[in-house]
Amino acid sequence: MTTVKTSSARLPQLPIATLLDELALTLQHHHQLVLDAPPGAGKTTLVPLALRTAEWLRGRKIVMLEPRRVAAKAAAVRMAELLEEPVGKTIGYTMRLEQKCSRDTIIEVVTEGILTRRLQQDPSLDDTALVIFDEFHERSMHSDLGLALCMQSRELLRDDTDPLKLLVMSATLDAQAIADLLGGAPKLTSAGRSFPVEVTYAQHTPSRADLVSILATTVVQALNKHSGDCLVFLPGQREIHQLKAALSESLSNEVAVMPLYGSLSLAEQQKAISPLTTDQIKTRKVVLATDIAETSLTIDGVHIVVDSGLARKPKFDPRTGMTRLHTGPISIASSIQRAGRAGRLAPGNCYRCWTETAQHQRAAQATPEILQSDLAPLAMQLLQWGVNDPQQLQWLDEPPKPAFQQACDLLFRLKAIDTPTACVLNEHGQAMAMLPLHPRLAHLLLVATEFGRLPLAASVAAILSEAIPDIGQHTDLMFVVETVEGRRSLPSQHRAWLQRIRQQRGLLLSLLSHNREANSTDEDLNALGLLIASAYPDRIARKRTQSRNRYLLANGRAAQLSPNDSLAGTEWLAIADIGGVTNQSEDRIFAAASLTKEDLNSGLAAQKTQERVIEWRENRVLAQDQVRIGAILVEQRAASNVTAEDRTAATLNYIRLQGLGVLPWNSDINQWRARVALVRENDNSSALWPDLSDEALMETIDNWLAPYLIDIDNLQSLKRLDLASIVHAQLPWSQQQLLEQLAPTRIKVPSGNHISINYLQSPPQLEVKLQEMFGCEETPSIINGKVALLIHLLSPARRPLQITQDLAGFWRNGYEAVKKEMKGRYPKHPWPDDPLSAQATQLTKRRLSADAKK
Repeated sequence: MTTVKTSSARLPQLPIATLLDELALTLQHHHQLVLDAPPGAGKTTLVPLALRTAEWLRGRKIVMLEPRRVAAKAAAVRMAELLEEPVGKTIGYTMRLEQKCSRDTIIEVVTEGILTRRLQQDPSLDDTALVIFDEFHERSMHSDLGLALCMQSRELLRDDTDPLKLLVMSATLDAQAIADLLGGAPKLTSAGRSFPVEVTYAQHTPSRADLVSILATTVVQALNKHSGDCLVFLPGQREIHQLKAALSESLSNEVAVMPLYGSLSLAEQQKAISPLTTDQIKTRKVVLATDIAETSLTIDGVHIVVDSGLARKPKFDPRTGMTRLHTGPISIASSIQRAGRAGRLAPGNCYRCWTETAQHQRAAQATPEILQSDLAPLAMQLLQWGVNDPQQLQWLDEPPKPAFQQACDLLFRLKAIDTPTACVLNEHGQAMAMLPLHPRLAHLLLVATEFGRLPLAASVAAILSEAIPDIGQHTDLMFVVETVEGRRSLPSQHRAWLQRIRQQRGLLLSLLSHNREANSTDEDLNALGLLIASAYPDRIARKRTQSRNRYLLANGRAAQLSPNDSLAGTEWLAIADIGGVTNQSEDRIFAAASLTKEDLNSGLAAQKTQERVIEWRENRVLAQDQVRIGAILVEQRAASNVTAEDRTAATLNYIRLQGLGVLPWNSDINQWRARVALVRENDNSSALWPDLSDEALMETIDNWLAPYLIDIDNLQSLKRLDLASIVHAQLPWSQQQLLEQLAPTRIKVPSGNHISINYLQSPPQLEVKLQEMFGCEETPSIINGKVALLIHLLSPARRPLQITQDLAGFWRNGYEAVKKEMKGRYPKHPWPDDPLSAQATQLTKRRLSADAKK
C-alpha cells in the first residue's frame, strides 16, 4: 500500500492524503475551514493525525466530535493503530460511561453531548486548539448546538493570538452554506475512494407488512449471487429482530447474523463491524443495522447492501408537546451514503427495496434534527450558557420558535425557571443543568433527593435514558425497575443492556454523592408513580369511564394500553413513554406506573387546579366548581352563588361556539338586516349606518345582545327572545324612519297594489304580474333611485315570464314575443298591442269590462 509521511507515522494513502499539506497550511493562516469529503476519503482518521504536530497547537489538543458512540470509538482505535500505540496515549476518546485519555492525549474523539457539557464547564476551552465537527451533514441537534456555542465562545473569550480553530467536515451537505455561517471560511474539496456499486431497484415498493419478508428474500438471493458480507439497513430494532428471526430459518450455519443499533453495548457494536476471526466456523456475516451504519463506519468485508429505504426518527409536535417516532423514506443523500457502503473496499452491489421512480421523488436531504425534535435539552443548555433567545447565536438552521417556547413551558412546569417568558434558570434549574440527562429526568432525580428516594430515581432515570428492550411485553415500569435492581431475572440476550443501565445508574448516584451500590427499598418502590409524574406531569392519565384500557392524559391527548396489559384497569397512571402515528387521535402507552389516591391527594397536590366552570351543557347553563389536573377532571360539584354576569358570559360563549344560528331569527328580521346593509352600501348621506352582518354582529355581541341575556339560562328561554326588537334597537328612531323611506318593505306598482320587495336577493327583487305593470316605462327603484329593482314579470299563474332591470327595453323588444306565446294560454287576461297605453290591472278582461260598465 502506498503511504505518505506525516511526522513519525506512515499513514495509508487515501484520497484525502493529497490535501493534507494544503489543509494544514490553510489552518495555519485561518481559524476556520470547511472540508467537503465524500465517504471513503479518509478524513476521519487522517485529518486529525496530520494536524497533531501543527505549531499552533502549542501543547493543546484537538477535539473531534462524532455523532455516534460506535463511530467515535472506532475512529480512536483506528488512529491509535496507525500510530502503533494503545488507545489513551496520543489518541483518546470520551463518551458516556467510558473514557480513555491521558496527559499525553493530543487527539480526543468525543461524542457530541460531551463537547456541550465541556463548554458549559469551561466556556473558553483553554486546553483546546481545534474542534473538528466530523460528519456534520448528519445535522444532529448536538452538533448544531456545539458549533453555535464554539463560535460564540471564540468570539467572546478567545483572540487571534490564542484562537479556537474550527474545522467542519461534511460528506453531502452544502459546503458553501457552512462556510458562510463561519464568516466566509475557506473550503477544500477532496475526492472520495469508492468502487463502482451496481444498484438494483425493486419492481414494486413493498408495504410495511411485507417489508421483512421481502428483505429476507432479497438478502438470501444476494448472498447466493455475490461474494462478500451483507449490510442490511432497517428502520429500527423491531424490524432488525424480525429479520434476524426470518434469516435464521433460511441461511446456512456458515453465515453469522449480527444486529447493529445505538442501544447495543459498544462491545456488541464493535463485534458487528469487526471482521470475523479465522477460528470461527462462520465465514460470512449479515449485519442488520439502523442508520447508525450510514456514515463514519467501515464494516470490513461488506460488498452487498440491502436497503429498506426507511428510517425511524423522532419528530416533536409543539401543539401536543409529544415526540413521536416517525418511520418514513430516507433522503436521496442518505440512500447514496448507504449504497456507498458496498463500494468501500471493492466493487459491490446495492439492492433498494423501492422503485427507481420513487427514488426521484424523495427529498434531497434529511430534515435537520433541530427542526423536528424536542428542544427541551437544547433550551436547558442555552439557558445555562446565558442565552434565552436562540437568535443571539448563529445557526445553520435556527430552532423553531414554537418548539423553543414549548421547551420553555416544560422547563417552567419542571420548576427550572420561574416564568415561561423570562427564561432564566433558577437554583433548581441550575442543579438540573449540571446533570447529563434530559430535563425531565434531571428534575426527577432532584425531586427524589428531596423525597429520600434517590436509588429508585436513579434506576428510573437510567432506564428511561435509553430504549427499553422487550423483556416480556411489560408496560409496567415497576417490573423493569425490579429487574434492574436484581429482584427479577432477565433473559440472557438483554444482559448487555442491563449492565449498561446499572453502570449508568451507579454514575447518577455518584454524581449526587450517594452510594452507587444502593438499591431501593419496598417503601421506595411505592413512590414510583409519583416520581414519574413529577418528570412527566403532562402525561398523568386517568382511565376513561366504561373502559379498561383507554386513558385521557393531562395534556388532552388520548392513549391506550393493550387490553390484557397488567396495568389495564388501573384508575390513574403516570406515563413515561408513549408513542403513536402522526394525525392519529389515540397514542399507545409503552411505559407507565400506577398512581394511588394518596399520590393524588398529597404528592400531586401542586398539579391540581381549581376553577369555577359555568357553561352550556345539555341545552342549559350549568355551573360547577371543578378540580383538574390539566385536561383531566378529578372532581366536581355544583357551584353556588352564580351571578347574572356569569350566566350571561356563559350564554355568550355558547352562542360564539354554536354560531348566531342558535338565535330565533326569522325572515322578517333577515329582510330588515338586508335593507340596512343595502342602504349602508348606497346611501351617501351623513347618517352612519351600522354593520349588521353575521361577522360584525358576532364581534359586537357583548354590546347589542348581552343586556338581554340576564334571565336566559336554557335553550327554551333563548328561543323566546324578542330578537326583532333587539336588532331594530341598533338603529335610532330617526334612522328607522329614514330606512322606511330609502328601502321600503313594499312598493306601489301601476295597478295600485303594494308589492313586497325581497331584499335577500341582490339586487333586490320585485315579483309582480306583467299586467300590473302596464303603462310603466321606468324600472322601479329605491334609495333615491340609486338601486333599480330586479323585476320578475309573472304570468297570471305567477310563473316567471321575464326578469329584467330594463322595463322600457322589455316593452319594446320582449313583450311582443311573450304576448304571442301567452295570449292563447291565458285568453281571459288582457294582452294589449300597446302595453304602455293600457290600464295596469290584476283583473281579468271580464272583470275589467264589468267595472267599466259601473
